[in-house]
Amino acid sequence: MEDVTRKLLEECSQGCKMAVGSINQVFPHVSDEKLENVMRGYKNKHEQIGKEVDEILKAEGAQGKAPGAAATAFSWITTEVKMKMNDDNSKISQLMMDGCNMGIQNISGAMNQYENASGESMQLARKLVHTEESFMKELKEFL
Repeated sequence: MEDVTRKLLEECSQGCKMAVGSINQVFPHVSDEKLENVMRGYKNKHEQIGKEVDEILKAEGAQGKAPGAAATAFSWITTEVKMKMNDDNSKISQLMMDGCNMGIQNISGAMNQYENASGESMQLARKLVHTEESFMKELKEFL
């Protein structure tokens, strides 16, 4: 596996893990059944994409990349503080949309940086970006 392909897939793996972790963190605060169902569906989509990415990496002797400790801690603390101040469904939707936006930026940036990555890895990266965009669109309803 070429280095650029591995790096792009690692970014995708990391992004999926961050998304699932963020959804799990705010899930206990969700009080709207419809929002709960939307979040559960996108958690499953992120898990599936992450699984596809990690399987490709594993087949090539590499492994998925966990989010950095500092980024994870910062995200967790920021989310907890915001949830303590206001944990209504609108705030949850805003937090999730912020996360989606960050994910879109990170993966799109990685796609540009690793533009010579394999077609399969680019396709998975585009799938992840599309998932983030769709999640954001559905979350707008709960603002």
